Amino acid sequence: MPNRTGTTRTRMTTRTRTSTRVVCGLGATLLGAAAVLTAPGAAFGANLLTNGDFEGGTPAGWSCSGGLGSVVGSPVHSGSKALAGAASASDNAKCTQSVAVRPNTSYTLSAWVRGSYVYLGVTGGASTWTPSATSYTKLTVAFTTGPSQTSAEIYLNGWYGQGTYYADDVTLEGPGGGTDTVAPTTPGSLTSTGKTSSSVSLAWTASTDNVAVTGYDIYQGAAKVATSTTTGATVSGLGPNTAYTFTVRARDLAGNTSPASNAVTVTTDNGTTPTGFKQAAPYLYLGWGNPPSATTVMNATGAKWFTMAFILSSGGCSPAWDGQRPLTGGVDQSTISSIRAAGGDIVPSIGGWQGNKLGPNCSTPEALAGAYQQVIDAYGLKAIDVDIENTDEFENAVVQDRILGALKIVKQNNPGLKTILTFGTSTTGPTSWGNRLIDQSKALNAGIDVYTIMPFDFGNASTDMYASTVSATEGLKTKLKSTFGWDDATAYSHIGISGMNGVSDTQETTTVQNWTDIRNWANSHHIARLAFWSVNRDRGCAGGGLQETCSGIAQNDWQFTSITAGFTG
Repeated sequence: MPNRTGTTRTRMTTRTRTSTRVVCGLGATLLGAAAVLTAPGAAFGANLLTNGDFEGGTPAGWSCSGGLGSVVGSPVHSGSKALAGAASASDNAKCTQSVAVRPNTSYTLSAWVRGSYVYLGVTGGASTWTPSATSYTKLTVAFTTGPSQTSAEIYLNGWYGQGTYYADDVTLEGPGGGTDTVAPTTPGSLTSTGKTSSSVSLAWTASTDNVAVTGYDIYQGAAKVATSTTTGATVSGLGPNTAYTFTVRARDLAGNTSPASNAVTVTTDNGTTPTGFKQAAPYLYLGWGNPPSATTVMNATGAKWFTMAFILSSGGCSPAWDGQRPLTGGVDQSTISSIRAAGGDIVPSIGGWQGNKLGPNCSTPEALAGAYQQVIDAYGLKAIDVDIENTDEFENAVVQDRILGALKIVKQNNPGLKTILTFGTSTTGPTSWGNRLIDQSKALNAGIDVYTIMPFDFGNASTDMYASTVSATEGLKTKLKSTFGWDDATAYSHIGISGMNGVSDTQETTTVQNWTDIRNWANSHHIARLAFWSVNRDRGCAGGGLQETCSGIAQNDWQFTSITAGFTG
């Protein structure tokens, strides 16, 4: 999995990859978004930002993560004060300010900055950066608001472990926005367009607003159960053969909410028992992070499976835990034995983001299959997971094909063995390398059982992790359907989701409620696998930021594992 939190090991934070993903991915998104904007209004010359020169001596008007933003007297670009953002190993010292703007209008954002890896941008929009500014350097980025946009969040941040950055004379030039107090009209004609034993699909006619409607909230009684940016939604995680009553309200950018739509009552279908391979297996890593007792976690949560990380090369084409600990006779084998004695089992994770991996070290598919077979034989495994990442494996066509060939061989030699591929994703589905991996798995007839995506580290702390996870998974489903000719149900049955609990490497937050919603969605769509990184981090430490022993948020111990244990597919 990418950029898993920590300090030195395989799945620990690797900032270079994340910063590249942020810049390249965001740029691609913005180019696509810019293409649909029409007839932008002209920008005016006023600076819309409060305290952009910091001459007041405080960061008033700015909100800085971790309290890491301060005003200093040196070094400055002009005047006598500048902003200092003390980026640490676990916080990028992001400073933000929200500004009222006009829809469909051009703006220019600029700042003078100094330091390593300094970023300037608009949340959810355009951005720019400099990798190394030893003296003050001007960053400038132009953007155009959307047709219904009335606010924009400006941000500055450094990067993890890169030290303090400085900013001065920050300006946003363009016309100021007004205050919207008019609520949207009531959504009309709410109806049910489909249902299963655990979900209901809804549709309605659009609301109107003096600026524009930005979304819809779906309610079951008084509880909001889903949101949508279109005139349709599916509510998941419902019980079979049960009546549910729904209404919908529209909202605009200013937060005004419409009256409720008409109510519709729907009874879900009778439940059926899902079939096929199903695995709820959060990651347990014995290499760092104060690893907990597996049996203690099992007894507290009902968990049965764990994904044990990581199998690497101990030199050449020889497998070992973390490339150091032998397959048998050590703590890893004793942990696996205790899990099995308690009625559970494990799947090993082979590979990861960092470390000396088997894929590049084994020269042929046959040799790599032999290394995999050593792991299979050591434990009599029912499944193996190859976590294929980074430029040495995932973004390497030769090694991709070698891994697929090796998995085909071990599947032929071990009847009943399930093979899993785990890889990164964009918010809308597989990247070009992910698409290639899927295409080649078909071309080589590799017979992969489960394609698991890792929907996190998208690069924006404000990412809606539930919506992005669903969007990424639906994108994977679409790709599997087009490649293999499967229907929806078959495609879902070959999909896995592996998330990251709490605070991610890029400061996204997957809350307990997010993960519950993701688990419910996964159950209602009958996917094959649910995992997260990691049980080591499944402990609360509210406001703790990125940690290897806790999630960085308020939670009960083992709460994410408990939720995951409720995955049945």
